[in-house]
Amino acid sequence: MMPESIFKALSDPTRLRCLALLIDNHELCVCELTHALALPQPKISHHLGTLRKAGMVSDRKVGLWIYYRINPDLPQWVVNVLQQTVKGVRDLKPFAGDAIALSEMPNRPGGVCSA
Repeated sequence: MMPESIFKALSDPTRLRCLALLIDNHELCVCELTHALALPQPKISHHLGTLRKAGMVSDRKVGLWIYYRINPDLPQWVVNVLQQTVKGVRDLKPFAGDAIALSEMPNRPGGVCSA
């Protein structure tokens, strides 16, 4: 994993917002990210695809839903960068609002998307 690909992935605001939510929530489906970021599904899916190609996230399909999480095979230095980045931006706009929107998402019993 090349540092350039990590920092390129982090340089996009939408990708950084997705990663911030994924760091704080073990796993999220596309509909949860779409709701939290208030962005269209194709845009979220595009950015998640970019993060997957960069090796930063992994996905799994359950029925119609695709769930994403931080890639558990990331080198520790990348995990450290992500954790420190999220720690630094967590209370800033739009990151704080994204977390609130996700926590208030309807039809999410038990923290799992059921939309």
